[in-house]
Amino acid sequence: MSMGVLVMAYGTPASPQEVASFYTDVRRGRPPPPDLLADLVRRYDAIGGISPLAERTRAQCQGLQGALDRAAEGRFRVFFGAKHARPFIEEAVTAMSAAGLERGVGLVLAPHFSALSVGQYIERARAASEGTELQLSFVESWHLAPGLIELLAERLTSALATLPDDLGGAEVLVTAHSLPSRILAMGDPYPEQLRATAEAVCERAGIDRWRLAWQSAGRTAEPWIGPDILEVIRGLPAEAARAVAVCPAGFTSDHLEVLYDIDIEARRVAEEVGLVLTRTASLNDDPRFLATLAQVVMAAASKAEP
Repeated sequence: MSMGVLVMAYGTPASPQEVASFYTDVRRGRPPPPDLLADLVRRYDAIGGISPLAERTRAQCQGLQGALDRAAEGRFRVFFGAKHARPFIEEAVTAMSAAGLERGVGLVLAPHFSALSVGQYIERARAASEGTELQLSFVESWHLAPGLIELLAERLTSALATLPDDLGGAEVLVTAHSLPSRILAMGDPYPEQLRATAEAVCERAGIDRWRLAWQSAGRTAEPWIGPDILEVIRGLPAEAARAVAVCPAGFTSDHLEVLYDIDIEARRVAEEVGLVLTRTASLNDDPRFLATLAQVVMAAASKAEP
């Protein structure tokens, strides 16, 4: 019998006209103030008008289906559901149930677990499956998957190789999306999982000079995890750094948080303080990355089978 694979991601507006409704969904039904909406539109405009995330995620799902078919033809069927855009997670679960699937594995396209991120995806999928014949199990994190570490280390080595030799060693910043600081009091594993990924990647790449930084914090009144990437970059010249290499290990594809927050905003700050900035290439639909995800899914499926 086929097993469903529920791939989940944040989602993105499909067109500039959908930015307001998307932002309203992110804010749990509260329309954004005009200044915040204008700022989000400005950032989308800076990367071409809309994020490529929907296209990238679609390619990742298709690639994952192909990788699973090559490993176990006919065993898995991939479905996609987003947190803040259609098709929503609930719609994907409904489609899985309507297809007659009785078992499925849920996987979020984010390697590190937090109750405020991956945990919320899982809660929504689990709630949507209640009252159906579909039994879902979930991959909570895959931050140390060997294929992930290998690919990030290779990309980090390649990024460093683009820097001029006369700049000396670059400071490596391994980043992920910041979350509200209250997760620290909750004992949430998110920060330590990112550190574990960073240690494994930098060890494989032979990098000694690195640190964690957090990016893309929400525009809310409560404090978010730091240090913020922009603050770190501003302080690097005082440590005799002349270059910085950013490895956004918390993200799997090109989207606003990479194309704007790093490529435009962080690069501008680096230039202002006299640093050269480079970044690791995103994983996107790299066949080796999708083969890694297929291995993660198959391992989870084996544990879920009776």
